[in-house]
Amino acid sequence: MRIDRLEVVPFAIPFRAPYVTARGRLERRELLLLRLRAGDAEGLGEAAPLALRGGTPLAQVRDEIERSCRPRIEGAESGMEAVAPLLAACAGAGAGAQALAAIELALLDLTTRLAGRPLHQLLGARRARPVPCNATLVAGRPEAVAADAVRWHERGFRTFKLKVGVEDEEQQVHAVREALGPDARMRLDANGAWSRVRAIAMLKALEPVGIELVEQPSPTLEDLAAVRRRVAIPIAADESVASADDARRAVAAEACDVVTVKVAKVGGIAAAREVAQLVPVYLSSALDGPVGIAAAAHLAQVLPPSSFETGLAHGLATTELFADRVAERECELDDGLLALPPGPGLGVEIDERALGRLRL
Repeated sequence: MRIDRLEVVPFAIPFRAPYVTARGRLERRELLLLRLRAGDAEGLGEAAPLALRGGTPLAQVRDEIERSCRPRIEGAESGMEAVAPLLAACAGAGAGAQALAAIELALLDLTTRLAGRPLHQLLGARRARPVPCNATLVAGRPEAVAADAVRWHERGFRTFKLKVGVEDEEQQVHAVREALGPDARMRLDANGAWSRVRAIAMLKALEPVGIELVEQPSPTLEDLAAVRRRVAIPIAADESVASADDARRAVAAEACDVVTVKVAKVGGIAAAREVAQLVPVYLSSALDGPVGIAAAAHLAQVLPPSSFETGLAHGLATTELFADRVAERECELDDGLLALPPGPGLGVEIDERALGRLRL
């Protein structure tokens, strides 16, 4: 079926509490919703750029979609065989990873809705399983972070990610461990804020606490490799691996034990699967909206097994940080597990009144 129309809708969802990391502070999450229409069918995509972490600004991603993608998408035929050529055409016209991710998700959602099948089936999974997720703790006073961890624990979460590279970071880690006890899995995320020297010192000091892994303790792959040689805590690359080429460099440098993959960051599901063929991965959110989270949950059904990835929770519970919702049907969390919505495609249905209220 021919694609009739591409629409880009910018919107923003406020956080329940300010989202504080080593890179800065956010009061709301600005996102782009992409809608492709073919006859009566609609496919949804989403761009989740985050300039706070050095990513492409929202306005630039929107411009790339409008300038580089719209002329190549509108009027084109939909279908699985059309997805890769259309993405290649958009990339050749200057679309970056965020724009390509939004286009790919919308094309896949449209195609699978027209086929009447959920996306995970076309990706190769016979059935969908609930996805175990970690709780994301917002940095703050140690006692407040510990109380937040307890609330997540009471909801069934057993893995907790703490933001470090911030004030009182060490005290926050100890407070959470004391509040949760020895069985909870704790991981850290420095967003590349530590120098090599600081990272080595901090991680050595925190080894007795029992840390599952640390995401991006220092900025570059060379930094990660240097830190990894000196500490026992496993290292996860995040910001320094944004493509399959980056993953190859990470493997060559022995920079990490695992990579946390964000669908929006690497450029879509196909790009994420390419990374996952090269290095153990778990999935993470770029503070996505409901479309991005659903896409990652479908992708989680077909990740290749690996000894390190097995048992690792995915960072896909971040919509719980939002104070509002833009979808009337989306992934749902229960007891720390993320369940896919029913229905064809991604399964997400937008709440039009909410979108109107949150639209920028």
